[in-house]
Amino acid sequence: MLRDIWISFRNLPAWVQIWMSVVLVPANLVPLAFLDQPYGTLIAGLAILGMALNLPIMMAERGMSRAMALPHLLFWTPMVLIIVYVLNTHTDLLPIYAQFLLVLLVVDLISLGFDLRDAILWNKNRKRQ
Repeated sequence: MLRDIWISFRNLPAWVQIWMSVVLVPANLVPLAFLDQPYGTLIAGLAILGMALNLPIMMAERGMSRAMALPHLLFWTPMVLIIVYVLNTHTDLLPIYAQFLLVLLVVDLISLGFDLRDAILWNKNRKRQ
């Protein structure tokens, strides 16, 4: 099964592999370094849940699937709203935390754009079967 998942990942376009490996996954792991900051635990939990719940999907599908967009939409949508709230209401944030939140916001908004499209396509294909 792990081999199938790896092959599926490697069959994605190179830019998607780079996006996921170099930007998306690392950006959503960094919140673990800010657990002691305002809403840090909540943001980290939502970031990790959005990724972790892709594991059962990958296992069931034996690879990458458009259904992987669903946990992102479910957990990252409220997370980006919380980030916007924190950035607009907490003027005393550590500068490094505020900068990171901006990066995470941009990364996950980009991802959610792809995820919305993927979820729609996944749902259309599911209805046809």
